[in-house]
Amino acid sequence: MAVVLITGCSSGFGLATALAFARRGDRVYATMRDLQRGGDLLTAAEVEGLQVEPLTLDVTDDDSVAAAVGRVTEAEGRIDVLVNNAGVAHLGTVEGLLDASAREVFETNLFGPVRLVRAVLPGMRERGEGVIVNVSSVAGRLPGTPAGWAYSASKHALGSLSDSLAEEVRPFGIRVVCIEPGFFATGVVRGSMKLDPASPYAEMERSVATYYRTNVESGGDPRVVADTIVASVSDPAGPVHVPVGADAAMAIEAAAVMSEDQWSAVARTAFGLDPR
Repeated sequence: MAVVLITGCSSGFGLATALAFARRGDRVYATMRDLQRGGDLLTAAEVEGLQVEPLTLDVTDDDSVAAAVGRVTEAEGRIDVLVNNAGVAHLGTVEGLLDASAREVFETNLFGPVRLVRAVLPGMRERGEGVIVNVSSVAGRLPGTPAGWAYSASKHALGSLSDSLAEEVRPFGIRVVCIEPGFFATGVVRGSMKLDPASPYAEMERSVATYYRTNVESGGDPRVVADTIVASVSDPAGPVHVPVGADAAMAIEAAAVMSEDQWSAVARTAFGLDPR
């Protein structure tokens, strides 16, 4: 039985991943900023007769991270698996996205995992084992898109962090996995773009927002990603980078063989923008 700490469990991948680990009998600490948003998780766990421990954790707050990790360590004596799942996806152009929104993306998607990793690594190193899972995105493997720079850049950075961390902790018996989903039906883009009708980029931003919302809403079942996370944790010979979904694999392969101009034309067409 593993002790598993997961961030961002009020919905989406985090909720599904908490249930997936609980199904195999692990001791699951499902964290979120506001426990009042944990109703769906607790209801699903009750229906299946699963044991899940909800816990308050704000990945952007040092004290909150220390308190949550300390509570789990005190109760269990260890953390075997860390799943960095919490994320936000504010959209907006380089010129137009508010600094506060851009910083929230990086504080949540990049520095949040850094805080958690630093908190759990001493214990993992002492025991000589552990698995750290960073939930990134196929966006972290692809060229940036209009109005998507902050999210894409944070996920590229998380992928690079995963590569560096994997080599740093390998001598201590610790593994790192970077999960890279394509489009799945989560709430990640809900409220992610507050459109300014006076913006010179207003038409572009509307097209990009529509593209992402449509594809996320019609995306795959988050349980596929959750099951992939559990399988990756269980596979000591698995790779660091794990794309999830046929769309993710296809996009990565296409970007690898296309020229910049070719990729730009395909992307702009997909977004409903002038392909020139």
